[in-house]
Amino acid sequence: MTRSLTIDARWDAQAQVWLATSAEVPGLVVEADSWPAMIEEVRLVLPDLLELSDQGADKLSLTFKAEERLDLANS
Repeated sequence: MTRSLTIDARWDAQAQVWLATSAEVPGLVVEADSWPAMIEEVRLVLPDLLELSDQGADKLSLTFKAEERLDLANS
């Protein structure tokens, strides 16, 4: 059975890291300095977090939703 999960990712400009969390996975908080590194970290920790919360699945389908805030000044 495939389980679909949504991962919320946002760029923290001050810390210069991507931050990944999910309302569906308690405890998922990953920081990484690049998008590919963040995805890899999520892939590494997610199975253990799901197992700890008795939410394991044979297959996972992940959807990453990204957010970045830009402040623009009027010229």
